[in-house]
Amino acid sequence: MDTLETVVKFLKNWKTAIGYIVMAVVAFAGQILFSICAFQCPCSSQNFIYGLTFLSAPALMLFILGFILSRGTWRLFTGSRLSPKKQYCRYQTTQSIFDLTKIIARALVGPLMWVCVSLLNGPYYECALTGWENDSFRSYLCQNKAPSCKAEILRVPCGKANINASDNEDVLLILRAQSQEIGWGLMAFTAIALLLILCCSACRSHLRYQQEVFWEKYKEKEMEYFQQFSEDYAAKLAEHNLRSFFENKKTDSVSLPSDKAWDEISALHCFNMANQYYSSLHQYVDGEKKENNEDIPSALA
Repeated sequence: MDTLETVVKFLKNWKTAIGYIVMAVVAFAGQILFSICAFQCPCSSQNFIYGLTFLSAPALMLFILGFILSRGTWRLFTGSRLSPKKQYCRYQTTQSIFDLTKIIARALVGPLMWVCVSLLNGPYYECALTGWENDSFRSYLCQNKAPSCKAEILRVPCGKANINASDNEDVLLILRAQSQEIGWGLMAFTAIALLLILCCSACRSHLRYQQEVFWEKYKEKEMEYFQQFSEDYAAKLAEHNLRSFFENKKTDSVSLPSDKAWDEISALHCFNMANQYYSSLHQYVDGEKKENNEDIPSALA
């Protein structure tokens, strides 16, 4: 039992990293599957468009899917047309931009993994670049090779070019090396950019490390209990309405938050050192307490 609890705790603490590892494995497996089952370089004037399509279209779909599956996306945009101020942070407009940037960054993880894996594997790049109608680049690929190499370059990915097999392989090796160099370069650039972003984010934080750990735990628990309370009150409301309908009599109404309350707790939250509210819900509850001078227990009590 202790071992199981340890494993569960480990998975919870490292769920983000594990999620990215799983995403990388899925991207790798998906790329291999696409290369074997779907990708067939036409070895014609369509090489460039065909190769770029396989390289970029899945990445674009993963980016859109990342936006759709992000809870932050819908929290940011839901109701923003009716309440434009909702999408802005209560204290700093830059925080809203920062939240949107985080959503974009998380949505970019899948596409970047797909592009990097595809470049390291190489076939999409090879197909695309043999179709690039650039005389200088083709001359570079066909340097010290048969005169017919430039004219046959489109057929190189299929191994059907009317040139020596060794020349065909040399061209593919050059393209594969370029593809892998770009892939590793993109991965290195992404890692450095991520490090700089994390460092800048930590430096601009209003909290110390332990307090930020507490904040993350609080948000996690608040969301967990919010789901539980939502289920309980939804069940109570459904039961109340159905009982009233079938028994054909009025019963005591179920107390629910006002529209203003929903709007308040749905607003983006910025941590403020003066008040130290840990969420929009926390701010709303303590704000109502101060306004009404009622004995409402603090969210931290």
